[in-house]
Amino acid sequence: MTAFEESLRTRAGRLRTMALPILQCALAAALAWVVATQVLGHATPFFAPIAVVLCIGVGAGRRWRRVVELVAGVSVGVGVGDLLVSAIGSGPWQIALVIALAMSVSVLLDGGALIALQAGSSAVLVATLLPPGGTGGIDRMADALLGGLIGLAAIALLPANPTALAAQHVRGLLDELAAALETAATALRDRDPALAASALERARASQRTVDGYSNALQTAHEIAALSPLHHRSDLAPYFTAAEPLDHALRNVRVMLRHTVAVIDKDEKAPELLTEGMADLARSVARLSEELPRGGALPLTRKALLRTAARLDPAAPPAMGLSAHAVLAQLRSLTVDLLEATGETHPGALSAFPHRRAAVPESRAC
Repeated sequence: MTAFEESLRTRAGRLRTMALPILQCALAAALAWVVATQVLGHATPFFAPIAVVLCIGVGAGRRWRRVVELVAGVSVGVGVGDLLVSAIGSGPWQIALVIALAMSVSVLLDGGALIALQAGSSAVLVATLLPPGGTGGIDRMADALLGGLIGLAAIALLPANPTALAAQHVRGLLDELAAALETAATALRDRDPALAASALERARASQRTVDGYSNALQTAHEIAALSPLHHRSDLAPYFTAAEPLDHALRNVRVMLRHTVAVIDKDEKAPELLTEGMADLARSVARLSEELPRGGALPLTRKALLRTAARLDPAAPPAMGLSAHAVLAQLRSLTVDLLEATGETHPGALSAFPHRRAAVPESRAC
């Protein structure tokens, strides 16, 4: 595939991701204009569709609190700005006063940064571009509120699929985890310190995928809570997996650090380690496929139990100190992944009857 084709595929993927918010904006903005003109009788209610677009644009990727703050900020800025300009006119000192008062009112109402910034920018628009007039401030404030409410309704009634959102982000996290395990196995098998070091750097940089997953779960939960079309219970497996997967990514970084040490010190490392890494990488890939289906994840759990048995021989082979640390981290990773399938911590530890006490709790790297 050429670079141009790859670029087109990436852009098409972005368009597919944004297709629903674009549809929401288009339909809701048109509806807001119709309601403002036909029901409220406003001649040019441009703040109604503007509020819709801003509301849905923020709601597509942020918390509901921010959406509400934005709607409130637009309404306060428009209302305060228009009423003041109609009384004192427009000019440099009037603009300064309008912005200061609109932002002060918004801070007194809520205190959020977004509501204050939006109030200030809306007040600028009113003070510089719009002619003052009588009841215009009240009408425009009503238009902004109307647009915000219709935007919220569009998000609720035409929502993104919250489970699909969670699945998309957990897939990215699991892809990083599987790639780290596969690369570690290759580096250890080939005794390639540069490959192991690069895998460690990539794993350290991948914490953003955990943060992205956490934010996506919160957004998905809020969508499911507001929308009558989805159930929060569908998200339960994703919330169950969140903390164990965070631990797993931390543990894989510790494992990679010890893998680098094994190679640098030219320690003896049995095939048990590379086989365990490869097994866990396959289990992570299986989890990525099975988690969106819901249920008890029996295939992933069965595979992890087989890996646990492999990593828990009654008489482990001889190996160096760093290799022992790699083995301990592989066991800890197995525990994390079993917990991600819904297994309890004691139940996951019981998969290692010979070395239960050796499964580490250290997850810092």
